[in-house]
Amino acid sequence: MSVLKGANLLVMFLLELSVLGAAAWWGATVSGPLAVRILVAVAAAAVFIAVWALFGAANEPRFPQTGWRRVVLELGWFGAASLLLGLAWTPPAGLVMFALWFGNGVLRLVWGQQKL
Repeated sequence: MSVLKGANLLVMFLLELSVLGAAAWWGATVSGPLAVRILVAVAAAAVFIAVWALFGAANEPRFPQTGWRRVVLELGWFGAASLLLGLAWTPPAGLVMFALWFGNGVLRLVWGQQKL
């Protein structure tokens, strides 16, 4: 069971990275000159990084969130990234990303890896 719990934490980390990739990818697909697309891609990823670092990071975020605030944070963070992925690529890709996060979140709660 500990292998599965470790794998679940790895999936969470990979989902966090995929959020940054989705934000950057969306920024790279906006209409405009190359310089604008690069700027939007970097800015979108930077916004997601700042929000997660301040509120959701696993180790000592500046403003740690628990309970329903943590649920709202993750729902907004992963939900927005799923939406951006769906816009940048295909809607099913965004749905798959959201479903993976949801399943991961349920397992984190069931296995005591995340407290509410």
